Amino acid sequence: MFTRVAQPLIYAEAVLAQFASLSRATDEGALLADFVRATAALSGCELSQLYLLDATHTTLGLSAEWLDGVLQPREMATLPADYNGEQLLQFALCQNREVSISDLSGGIHEISFLPRHAKAWRSLLCVPLSNRQQAVAGVLLCASCRPVDLQGFACSLSVLGRFVLGQLHLLQRRLWSSSDLPPASEPVICSEAYGLIGKSAGMRQTYQLISKVLHTPYTVLLQGETGTGKDVVARAIHDYGPRRSKAFVAQNCAALPEQLLESELFGYRKGAFSGANSDRVGLFEAANGGTLLLDEIGDMPLALQAKLLRVLQEGEIRPLGANQTQRIDVRIIAATHRDLLARVREGAFREDLYYRLAQFPITLPALRQREGDLRELALHFADKACAFLQREPLKWSDAAFERLGGYSFPGNVRELKGLVERAVLLCDGGELCSEHFTLTTDTLPQAPARSLRECLEQVERKLLLDCLRKHGGNQTLVARELGLPRRTLLYRLGRLSIPQGGVDG
Repeated sequence: MFTRVAQPLIYAEAVLAQFASLSRATDEGALLADFVRATAALSGCELSQLYLLDATHTTLGLSAEWLDGVLQPREMATLPADYNGEQLLQFALCQNREVSISDLSGGIHEISFLPRHAKAWRSLLCVPLSNRQQAVAGVLLCASCRPVDLQGFACSLSVLGRFVLGQLHLLQRRLWSSSDLPPASEPVICSEAYGLIGKSAGMRQTYQLISKVLHTPYTVLLQGETGTGKDVVARAIHDYGPRRSKAFVAQNCAALPEQLLESELFGYRKGAFSGANSDRVGLFEAANGGTLLLDEIGDMPLALQAKLLRVLQEGEIRPLGANQTQRIDVRIIAATHRDLLARVREGAFREDLYYRLAQFPITLPALRQREGDLRELALHFADKACAFLQREPLKWSDAAFERLGGYSFPGNVRELKGLVERAVLLCDGGELCSEHFTLTTDTLPQAPARSLRECLEQVERKLLLDCLRKHGGNQTLVARELGLPRRTLLYRLGRLSIPQGGVDG
């Protein structure tokens, strides 16, 4: 650790002294101030800065700064709130790699975020700092007006920074125990977090889960009914995560037959099969460094599941027709509306792949479970539709909201979006009314008088249709959910004239 510093024994004693000093800090502000002071003293630099991620792990802010022997005041009005655009800081943060530059005089590095100084900044060191969960939580920066090699200080400053983050956590816990403030480990995240819409309990839980996994390499499994916005959440994880500067690639695993899907994912080399006249880059390679969304993963053929498992375990792919494997660095996000554990029991999905994909599952709530979100979503979709059509925003009548509020939305947010866009097209005035929304229930025949048997059959018919839609027509899953033998389910479907695939004709 000390081989690249002058007088390593004296330096080691200085580091131990700083550990002892930092352990005696009694509040967060003093701890962070002492840390940047210690960093400047150990490295011999005129400048030391500490940048920390916020609770959502989306915003990087300057938390403490030591310049020319003086702790700089935190005048938030004069400081930018977010340093996400600074490439040097983001490289250290997102790649979890140290950045050491011994001569900045060439002018090729963007360092406008550094404070103004009488002398030009000549050397710089950025060190990523990890918390107790081994997730990168911030960046420590030191800079000097002398062209010196600061790399030798990186390891010891990293260890010292990890200690400081641990002490910060302990001080926060002590504060929580003596006040009513919520723990920092369970941050209250605003409804606009990650560009998603909704303030319901289900969506707040979704935001919390995203914040936990955002800056980790873990595979995410998005589950939920059709139309709940799994692709939107996958895009948010990419756009607000450390891979946002790289490619986001999506592939629907149910859209292509097995042979075509394999060549799409892995690519192929010239001559691999008839018609392969040139090399083709697969989606894994195209997404290298970024994110690959595998939508409808539950419908992936078994043979391809084995190859996907190898990619997840080894981080390697072999294009069709190639003799050598190649390393890739891709974050996998899988999405499905199916019950994958049920698919495992049926033998249609590999158990080992399921547990590898479900490192971090997130189940998205159905729209009917998102109390209070429907109005906000409807207004958002209407405004977007008006902007697309280049017309003035429309008002909403109370009757229109009441009509939507009484509907179950089996197609969830996707169905709501389609209904609102159609209503905007139908609206000739300046206000959306209830008659602009044509809901599925409007098409059901309304008998003037019905017997109890007819009412029960209608309820049973709706329940069966909803369940068949939910499971994509899979009768085994429908029978299991309803607690019926499969033969009994088939009898009831026939008695009610419901097609076996669940499409109500």
